[in-house]
Amino acid sequence: MQDGGKEEVLAANIRLLGRLLGDTVRRQEGDAVFDLIERIRQSSIRFHRADDQEARRELESALDGMGPDETLHVIRAYSYFSRLANIAEDQHHVARGRVHAADETPRRGTLRRAVADALAAGVSPGALAAFFASAAITPVLTAHPTEVGRKSVLDREREVAELLSDRDRIRQTPEEIAESEAALARAVLVLWQTGLLRRSKLRVIDEIANGLSIVERTFVSQLPRLYARLEDDLVRSGVGSPGDRLPSFFRIGSWIGGDRDGNPFVTADVMREAFAMQGRAMLDRYRSDLDVLSGELSLDTRLVPVTDALKALAAGGAGASAHRDNEPYRRAAYAITRRLAATQATLAGQAPEGEPYAQPSEFIAELDVIDASLRANGAVPLADGRLRMLRRAASIFGFHGASLDMRQNADVHERVVAELLMVAGVTDGYLPADEAGRQSVLLRELASPRPLVVPDAAYSAETASEIAILREAASVHRRLGSDALPNYVISKAASSSDVLEVAILLREVGLLKPGSGALALNIVPLFETIADLQAAPEIMEALFALPAYRRMLAGRGDQQEVMLGYSDSNKDGGYLTSGWELYRAETALVDVFRRHGVRLRLFHGRGGSVGRGGGPSYDAILAQPGGAVQGAIRITEQGEVIAAKYGNPELGLRNLEVLAAATLEATLLAPPGDAPDPAFPAAMQELSDAAFAAYRGLVYETEDFEVYFRQSTVINEIASLNIGSRPSSRTTSQKIEDLRAIPWVFSWAQCRLMLPGWYGFGSAVRTYRERRGEAGLVMLRRMGRDWPFFRALLSNMDMVLAKTNLAIASRYAGMVEDAGLREHVFGRIRDEHGAAVGALLAITEQSALLAENPALARSIRNRFPYIDPLNHVQVELLQRHRAGDPDPRVVTGIHLTINGIASGLRNSG
Repeated sequence: MQDGGKEEVLAANIRLLGRLLGDTVRRQEGDAVFDLIERIRQSSIRFHRADDQEARRELESALDGMGPDETLHVIRAYSYFSRLANIAEDQHHVARGRVHAADETPRRGTLRRAVADALAAGVSPGALAAFFASAAITPVLTAHPTEVGRKSVLDREREVAELLSDRDRIRQTPEEIAESEAALARAVLVLWQTGLLRRSKLRVIDEIANGLSIVERTFVSQLPRLYARLEDDLVRSGVGSPGDRLPSFFRIGSWIGGDRDGNPFVTADVMREAFAMQGRAMLDRYRSDLDVLSGELSLDTRLVPVTDALKALAAGGAGASAHRDNEPYRRAAYAITRRLAATQATLAGQAPEGEPYAQPSEFIAELDVIDASLRANGAVPLADGRLRMLRRAASIFGFHGASLDMRQNADVHERVVAELLMVAGVTDGYLPADEAGRQSVLLRELASPRPLVVPDAAYSAETASEIAILREAASVHRRLGSDALPNYVISKAASSSDVLEVAILLREVGLLKPGSGALALNIVPLFETIADLQAAPEIMEALFALPAYRRMLAGRGDQQEVMLGYSDSNKDGGYLTSGWELYRAETALVDVFRRHGVRLRLFHGRGGSVGRGGGPSYDAILAQPGGAVQGAIRITEQGEVIAAKYGNPELGLRNLEVLAAATLEATLLAPPGDAPDPAFPAAMQELSDAAFAAYRGLVYETEDFEVYFRQSTVINEIASLNIGSRPSSRTTSQKIEDLRAIPWVFSWAQCRLMLPGWYGFGSAVRTYRERRGEAGLVMLRRMGRDWPFFRALLSNMDMVLAKTNLAIASRYAGMVEDAGLREHVFGRIRDEHGAAVGALLAITEQSALLAENPALARSIRNRFPYIDPLNHVQVELLQRHRAGDPDPRVVTGIHLTINGIASGLRNSG
C-alpha cells in the first residue's frame, strides 16, 4: 500500500487531474482555447508567487481580450480545476487520517484519543459509560440559498474521488494505473460536458433529494462503522465488555422539507413527500442489506444449533426456497424482508401483502433474534459483521431516515394564534396586548381542553397552511414515531409568549395533551440577533417560572433545547461581538438552567464560513464555556458545506468522529465555569464594545452603505441564480436588516473581502491598547494562549484574513457609481483590514498570516491563482450586464463565476 500521507502525493494528484482537464479542453474546444487557458494559468501563478508585475499585465491583457465564448470556456476550466483540486485535497486528508490511525498514539479529535485522555485524567469507566448512555450528538442538514453543487456534478466528482482513493491505497500494476487514468479521463470528460448550472430554480423536493443522497451515501454507511470501532476500542480500553452495545447517541437531523421560515414552498405536501422519499430509501437499503446477509448466513442446522426464537422467526419464512429448509437464518432473513415490503406498502398507502411492522423497534427486535442465536452458537464473528451494521443503522434511522425539524418564524405564530383566538370568539385583542396580557390568554387556553380551531371556518391562507403542516406533523408521529420529527424551532424568538404560542398550536393537533401537559416534541426557541442573545437568559427564566411550562418539560425529562443563531448575530453586530455575545449567552443560560434543575441542550446554528460561525468544529466545541455542552450538542451543517464535509464517506466519518470526540472532551474534561482568568471576560467586553461600534458604524450608520454593498458585490445577481428554493431576503426591502445572513456573507466572500469575518477587530484592539498601553498587548497574548474561546476566535480570523484580497476587492469597489461613496467606504474597509492584520499578528506573535497553519497556507497558495482570474472576469461581466448588455452569455458567465469562486473558496457561505 502506498503512503498517501505525503505532500508529493497530493501535488501529483492535482497535477494529474489538471493534466486530464487540460487534455479534455484541448480535445473538446481546440488548441487556441487550451493555449489561452494555459497562458492565463502561468501568468497568474507567476504573479502570485513573486508579485511579478509583468505577469500581472500579461494576465489582465489575456483576460480583457477574450470574446464571449472564450470567456465561458475559461470560466468553466478554472471552476472545474478548483473542484478537482478540492477532491484531491479531500483524498489527501483521508490518506493522512489512515496514516495517523496506524500510529500507536491516536491524534487529537479521535474517539480513541478522547477516551484515553479521559481515563488518564481520572474519569472512571462508569462515568464514561454514563456519558455514552445520555449523550446526544446531532449534525443537522440545512439547505440555503448559497448552495452551488448540482447532484449530477457531485456524482461524477465522487467517482473521481473513489478512483483517486484506489490509486493512493493500492499498489497498482502498470496496466491498472493506465485503466485508472482512463477512467479518470472519462469522468473528467463527463464533468466538462455537464452543465454546472441548473436551468430551473431548485425546488424543495430537489433539496430533499440532494440531502438524502448524502444521508444514504455517508451517514447510513459510516455511522455504524463509527459505533463498531468505538465499542471495540472501549473493550480494549477495559471500559466495556465484549458484546456490549452502546446506545445510539449519534443522530442525523435535517431541516430540508420542514423549515418554512421565509420559504413559502415548504408545505404539508412537501413534508409528507420528504418522509416518503426518506422512508423508501431506508427500507430499500434494509432490504438490500438483508439480501446480502441472507447470502452470507448459509448456516445449516445439521451442522450448528440455533435458538428457539430463531426457529420461530424462521417459521415465518414460508415461501422461501425449499433448498432453505435446513438454513433457518436465510429463512429468517426472508421473513424479515417480507415484513419490510409490507411496511413499505403500508407507508405508501397501499394494501400490504403480509404483516407490516408497526414500529422500527419490532424490526430491530427480529434482527436481535438473529444476533442472539449467532452469538449463542459459536458465530460471534458473523454477528459482528454485516448484521451488526444493519442493526445499528436501523436503530439510528428507523423507517424515517434523518429526523426532521420543523421551523417557523415567531411573527407567523403570533398572527396565526391571533386569528384562531378571534375566529373562536375568545378575543380580538391578542396582537395589541403586551407580554403579560398575551401570557394570560395563552396560559388560560393551555389549561382548557377546548380546541381553538373551528371546523369549516374560513381561515386566511397563512393560517390554513400552518394548521395543515401541523396536522401532517401529528400524522408523522402516528406513522413513524416521535423520533422522525422531534423538534419545533422558533426563529426570531423574543419572548416567553413566542414559545407558548407554539404550545397552543401543538395542542390543536394533539401533539400536546391539555390535561397532563404531555408534549410530543421539543419546542426550541432560536435567539438570533445581539439583542435576542442578551435577552435569552431572562426569557428562559420567565418560562421556567411558569408551572404549565414546567409540566411540559417534566414529560421531556426536564430537558430544554435552546438554539443560538451565529449568522444573524454576526450580521447584526460583527464577528467579534457575535462570538462574545454567544459565549455570554451560553454562560448565563448554564446558570439559569442549573438553578431551575433543567438540563440544557444547545443547538448551534453555525454556517460554513467564519462570518456565520464556521471554522473547525473540534476547536469550536472545546471553546464553549464550562457546562455548556453537557454531553448533548446539535450543530447545523449548511448549504455547500454538507457536500464538502460529508460528500466523501471516509471524510464524513472523520468529521462525525470529531464531533463525538469534542463533545466527550468538552463534557468530561473541560474545566468548570467561565474563563481561566476573571480578567479575561472584562477585557473581552471592552473589545466587543469597540468592535460593535466600528461594525455598526460602517454597516448600519454609514449613509448609503446598502448602495455600496449592492453595487460592489453580486448580491443582486445571486437572487437570480438557481441555487436554492428560499428567497435571499425576507421582504422586498433593500435594507441590510431584511437581507438573510447567508447571502450577506456569501456576497462578501465572492468579492474576496470576507468582511463579516473580521471587520471591527482592528479598531477594537487599537482602542484597547490605547487605553491599556503595553499591558494591554500582554493581556491579549495571555488570552490567546490560555483561553480556548479567544484562541479559536483568533484562529478563525487568521484564516479569513488570509483569504481576503484587497487588490481584487478594490476592483469590485470600482463598480460603485458614486466616487465619493466608493472612496469613503472602501477607504474605511482598507484601513480596518490593515489594523486587523496588524492586531492579529501582534497578539499571536506570528510573522505572517497562517504561519502556524502551513497546510491551509499551502492550500491557499495553490488554489488562489486559479480563483483570481474568475474574480477578474466576474467584474468585467458584471459591468457589461449592469450596462445593459443583452448577450445571454454574459448572465451565464456571471453565474458560472459565482459557482467557480464559491467552489474555490469552499467555506464561502
